[in-house]
Amino acid sequence: MDSKEDANSTGRRIWEAIWQYKWLYFWILMACFFGVGIYFWQGPSQAIDYFSGYLIELSLSVDNLFVFLLIFISFGINEHAQHKVLNYGIAGTIVLRFLFIFVGISLINMFEWLLWAFGALLVISGIRMFRKDDDEDDPRDGVIYKMIAKFLPMSADFEGEKFMVDNDGTNYDKSSLLSKRAKKLCTPLMVVMVLLLFSDIIFAIDSVPAVISMTRDLFIVYTSNMFAVMGLRQMFFVLEHMHERFQYVKYGVAVILMFTGVKMLLDIFDIHIHNLISIAVILILLIASIVASVIVSSRTKTEDKADKLEKKKEIEAAFEELDKES
Repeated sequence: MDSKEDANSTGRRIWEAIWQYKWLYFWILMACFFGVGIYFWQGPSQAIDYFSGYLIELSLSVDNLFVFLLIFISFGINEHAQHKVLNYGIAGTIVLRFLFIFVGISLINMFEWLLWAFGALLVISGIRMFRKDDDEDDPRDGVIYKMIAKFLPMSADFEGEKFMVDNDGTNYDKSSLLSKRAKKLCTPLMVVMVLLLFSDIIFAIDSVPAVISMTRDLFIVYTSNMFAVMGLRQMFFVLEHMHERFQYVKYGVAVILMFTGVKMLLDIFDIHIHNLISIAVILILLIASIVASVIVSSRTKTEDKADKLEKKKEIEAAFEELDKES
């Protein structure tokens, strides 16, 4: 019975993975078709700007998705609840991203020097990604989580997949200042969704200036962002099952950040890197980091198998020695 249930569970996971891959390819194709539409509607220059922005946003999204994965693992969120949280989180991202882009472009048009400040920020962010330790901090230890848990009326435990529940006088979190007298309580799942939104805001501080480095056209910047965001949900579930095979992608993303930062800073000296060159550089960096990750992970798996086989042989040899002695 157990083996049959395991087989059914494996089958469901495989089918779910195939489904997510199909939808990821669908959104990538839609983004490409939209870019072709821009080519015929607004011309090749605008199309190049769009594809440059889309590629930057797509590549930088990978690092943000690893943060999402860390949050879900830390809180022990099941896969079905992850779908729900991501749906609401992406809806919030669409609104927040528009505000960031609109404000960012408006400020840069008013204060040209901000473009150089953003460029320096991107270079620093890329360097920090290289220096960041692989062992991420637990989101529960973060300042944002502690502030939310302290000042929001909170339930003591998860309540299924609900974001809010009624306060029955026994289910509130006693460490929260407002929980005891509140009629409605936020569940930890609500905190997880707020954490995702905060992480996206922090991510937007890097990603929005990176896309603006390619163009200041509000329509191009926003649409390239949105098509990248629409595929986030599917990309997340692909990365969830394969994140161990993408361990070096963050270094490729770090170099992309530094490249876009340098591109912005070169404007000070009136040196402009064409967006076609930018597209080529981003693609090369992204593909190289993925290939390196796959090669290293394959070698690691082979070495692990060899180690296990060697240990097995040592154990068998030890048992043979015992048999001879007896």
